[in-house]
Amino acid sequence: MGSHRRLAPSGFDRGACVARLAVGVLSAAAAAAAVVPAQAAPHDDTRAEVDRLYAQAEKATEAYNEADERADALRGQVSRAQDRIARQQDRINSLREALGSLAGAQYRSGGLDPSLALLFSEDPDDYLDKATALDRIGVHQAGQLRTLQEAMRQLGQERAEAAEKLGELEKSRRAVASHKRTVEKKLAEARALLNTLPDDERAAYDRASRSGRSGMSDLRGAVPASGRAAAAVAAVRSALGRPYVWGAAGPSGFDCSGLMQWSYAQAGISLPRTSQGQRAAGRQVPLSEARPGDLITYRSDASHVAMYMGNGQVVHAPYPGAPVRYDPVGMMPVSGVTRV
Repeated sequence: MGSHRRLAPSGFDRGACVARLAVGVLSAAAAAAAVVPAQAAPHDDTRAEVDRLYAQAEKATEAYNEADERADALRGQVSRAQDRIARQQDRINSLREALGSLAGAQYRSGGLDPSLALLFSEDPDDYLDKATALDRIGVHQAGQLRTLQEAMRQLGQERAEAAEKLGELEKSRRAVASHKRTVEKKLAEARALLNTLPDDERAAYDRASRSGRSGMSDLRGAVPASGRAAAAVAAVRSALGRPYVWGAAGPSGFDCSGLMQWSYAQAGISLPRTSQGQRAAGRQVPLSEARPGDLITYRSDASHVAMYMGNGQVVHAPYPGAPVRYDPVGMMPVSGVTRV
């Protein structure tokens, strides 16, 4: 979302005092009008509230991105845990079959060892707990039983861990849904407010939000800190003019952190999904030492991020209705400069 640039007031309302003529005095000086103090343009408050709602939606978008990233990681963990459980269950089945074959051989040779008979009882877990203490188990049988017992213990542990991850995943899914509702609510409120503006005011706001430029006159004076940074700069320039889409990381649309993640991915660098994570993804440098490719995070909570391009300019994905564009580095309070 972005720069939240406010338009200058369209004008001032001026009131004039009624000129009073003094009785019997025809002096023109007596008819001079006094001007009352100027008042704010009537729609400034509406535009400021739209900006505030966009800022709140951006914070919710970054929270959504974080929850979604967490959900993706948990889905991967759950999937890997399920694979391990399946492999362990196959191993246990194989061990049971081996022990069953041993029991069958013993039966054919003259009777089933009582300790192996317990394997097929209604409570095999109790059998496994007691098996190593039974005197009649041979060395080979005891080894197989201990292996089976350990495999079953590991399976139980992995199932418990998978159940815990599934619970975390469900919480993360609920968080994603909650943040999505917040974003959509704030954006709907902003759109509704914009629709209350007169046509000319709304058109002026829209022009300001679409004032991005396809290029700058001279960005050659600043040199990227590395070849990777130079590649990211080239990538972010290629995205100029593409639309802001909340929760998107390209290539057809972006939110602020999605644009940074995509641009550095083109340079072979994996960045975290959120602007907060990106602030911590490299070395912090002073703003006075910023070089093209550095990430500039904004506000105290780092809820917005842009890429420094040199000569006091950044490229970023501002907010709905505003395409990826250049803006001054000081468009909002800077919270950090990160060199990846």
